[in-house]
Amino acid sequence: MACWPVVRALRPSWYYAQRMIAEISPEFYDVQGRRVFAPGTRAWRAGFRPTAHMGRYLAHPLKTECKDFTEMRRFLSVCRGREMAYVQKRDYWQPPDEFEARKAGDCVDFGLWAWRQVLAMGYAARFVGGKHGKLGEGHAWVTFEKDGKYFLLEPQYWPLGLRMPRASTLRYHPRFSVAWDGNKIQYFEHQGRSTDPPLRSVPGLVAEWVWIWARYWVQFAYRFPIAMTRRAATKFRGR
Repeated sequence: MACWPVVRALRPSWYYAQRMIAEISPEFYDVQGRRVFAPGTRAWRAGFRPTAHMGRYLAHPLKTECKDFTEMRRFLSVCRGREMAYVQKRDYWQPPDEFEARKAGDCVDFGLWAWRQVLAMGYAARFVGGKHGKLGEGHAWVTFEKDGKYFLLEPQYWPLGLRMPRASTLRYHPRFSVAWDGNKIQYFEHQGRSTDPPLRSVPGLVAEWVWIWARYWVQFAYRFPIAMTRRAATKFRGR
């Protein structure tokens, strides 16, 4: 814990005002990728199976325009995730305008909508698909660039109310990504990289991870009983 002020001093001030965001270490994550004319078999196997042309997910206007990540998180707080079994059965990529209306979807739907919002904020952003976690499950997320640094945005992490520690990005393995520069769509394929950090960086990563999760669980332990008490009181008064 004593080294947290040092870790914090290395982060830009805007980073600590956001949620769901972690800085990417390029040595562990292939940020740029290799540009390709169109997604190939490798991307298809990794889950790149859009229901419509990617232009459909960019063209239609959205009713919600988030000015910053705080407003994005506020909108996501009323959205619901879907069970993976249902997602695999339907295999449908909701356009962001549909997701905005239904406020329900899977990681792809959350990611496509968040991608549109980050682009509208003026960042160079990508919609990314790949593997996540120890079991290598298919997943989708967003990356963006700010001041020469790259960040990972996980829109489905909004309920945790935490800043993602950098160590969490070691669980994300990109396979393809899609970029939009305002004129044309670009596709990229990504290579896997070693996720074993050098020993010199482990103390800082661990300290940051422990601090962020400790703060979350302390806040949860404080707020959960209060929320349950209020809920019970509301039901009791409704009888």
